[in-house]
Amino acid sequence: MEKLKAVTIYTDGACLGNPGRGGYAALIIADGQRRELKGGFKDTTNNRMEMIAAITALETLGEKCRVELYSDSSYLVNAVTKGWAKRWQKMGWRRNKNEAARNPDLWERLLKVCERHEVAFRWVRGHNTSAENLRCDRLANETAKASGWPRDEGYRRPPAKLRLF
Repeated sequence: MEKLKAVTIYTDGACLGNPGRGGYAALIIADGQRRELKGGFKDTTNNRMEMIAAITALETLGEKCRVELYSDSSYLVNAVTKGWAKRWQKMGWRRNKNEAARNPDLWERLLKVCERHEVAFRWVRGHNTSAENLRCDRLANETAKASGWPRDEGYRRPPAKLRLF
């Protein structure tokens, strides 16, 4: 049995407007050390920032690890733990026959990086009990407020609804 390094990751995403300018942050804890990651995009969504935080943290790990990843995004955690993302993938990135899954570019990346590690996703109540989640929240919001971030090229605004009156 392979002995894997234990890693704890906390993540958060923020968006000023939704869509709007966004920021993400991750805190990686391993071997008694802590590393913070952050970044941002313009014209993105909160859900995309939540996902990019998790993806960026997992892609940073240089070797196969046993990871506990904490997020306050029920969208992220439920899609993985309840198997929704894998089902959407099998259905050609469709939630059902009438509705496309959102963010397929990020779900594809997330599922791929999760194959490299043993990842347990854990939901944590946001802005409440976890000092690490609060730190990520502060970093993500500060980052979203900064200017000069690139456009989130993977984000596609849904088509506007036709208004007749």
